[in-house]
This record gives sequence, C-alpha cells and structure tokens, in this order.
Amino acid sequence: MREEYEAVCRKYYNRIYLFLLKLCGSRDLAEDLTQETFYQAIISLHRFSGESDMFTYIASIAKHTYYKHLRKNKQRFGDISLNDIAELLPGREDSDPLYMVEKAGEALSVRSSIDRLPAKYRDVVLYRVYAGMSFAQTAAALGITENSAKVIFYRAKKKLTEDLKNERNL
Repeated sequence: MREEYEAVCRKYYNRIYLFLLKLCGSRDLAEDLTQETFYQAIISLHRFSGESDMFTYIASIAKHTYYKHLRKNKQRFGDISLNDIAELLPGREDSDPLYMVEKAGEALSVRSSIDRLPAKYRDVVLYRVYAGMSFAQTAAALGITENSAKVIFYRAKKKLTEDLKNERNL
C-alpha cells in the first residue's frame, strides 16, 4: 500500500501543486494545500470507485481542499503577490517590470472574473484551464456528460469575455 501511495504522489504531485498554485497564487499556500490534498486522498481512497482516472479524483479533492481553506479563512483569494504571478507568466525574464505588473493585473482580473462565475461554470473552467483536464475528465469529476462539460465551458468563456470587456470599458 505504501509503495502505491508513493507512486501516486510521484506521478501527480507536480500537476496538483501547479493546479493549486494557479488557484491561490501563493507558493507556500499551494504547498500546504497540496499536502492536505494528498492526505485527504489517502484517507478517502476507499471511496475511489475507479469511474474516473486517479488524477481527476485527486484534482477534485484539491479543488474542495482549496474551497475549504477559503471558507475557513473567509476570503476569496489567497495572498497573491506580484512576484508569484510574474513567475507564472511566460518569458518573464525578458520582460520589463511595467509589462510584468500589467500582466499581473490582467491575471488578477481574469481570476476575479472566474471567481464571479456561477459554481458550475467556475468548476468547469478551473478543471479545464487550471488543472489542464480534458472534457472527459472534467465531466467525470463533476458527474456530468462530456457534452455538458463542453457546453458549460463554451458558455463560461462567453460570460468571461463579456465580463472582462465590461470591466475594461469602465
């Protein structure tokens, strides 16, 4: 059993950590949440039915762990620093500081817009964009059909585009 657990951790740890880092924006918090996620995965492994793949199962636990943290701390976002966000941006070493600050602001706007989406839209976006899950994996995690996941994702993108456009026009 221990060998199986270690194999699962080695295989999925980085993906889950990056998923949580994108959600919370803080490396320290992402590390804590990742450890809590794997702890929760181990103690609830008896409930894993095999209907989805293991990554989908663990990503779902990670999302719930993140939202539990938010509820416990009564906040919508983790402590997001510009440095943490800048590290997520491609080509940051080549960028000037003004560009990095502008991109960090855009990243916060997008994350804020995602957070305002209705729960079912937000969950699909989080799984697709932040966890890099396929529509099939997203559907399995949410207990919906693959086609529903595609439709919800399309509607969420449309709503996000409108929200961001309205925000820029203010």
